[in-house]
Amino acid sequence: MSNGTPYFLPANKAQGLANYPHARLTPTTTHRTIYVSGTSSRRGDGTWDGVTEHADGTFTLDIRAQTAAVLRNIETIISGATNGKGGLGNVVDATVFLIDMEKNYAGMNEEWNRVYPEREGAPARTTIGVKELPNKRLIVEIKCTVVCEC
Repeated sequence: MSNGTPYFLPANKAQGLANYPHARLTPTTTHRTIYVSGTSSRRGDGTWDGVTEHADGTFTLDIRAQTAAVLRNIETIISGATNGKGGLGNVVDATVFLIDMEKNYAGMNEEWNRVYPEREGAPARTTIGVKELPNKRLIVEIKCTVVCEC
């Protein structure tokens, strides 16, 4: 099952800056809705993808690596919650929380567009600039809604 039917405004209306439709209509068949909590790039061992820690206690934070890891972590969650029947293609809506919109938006979009190379297959999306996330090493977090027959 796909993540529903994309809806796009006509070409003469405002278009998204990345690959996502204006809305997504879910199928009317029997389905299950899964709400995935805000997910970061944290690994199972307590470390983070996209974080290089320096000896002086500072960090280098890579938005592309963190975004790719967040999407992988979400895919793992969806797969586990659906016994392997669902994946990122079943995401119907996503909210991206981003530290420093000006600095990180383009890099986050690059990784998003790698996972969703076509607007027609991408979930609806909102990106919100936030002051901070639960750990100072994090610059992106994503929560989403999934619909699947599972």
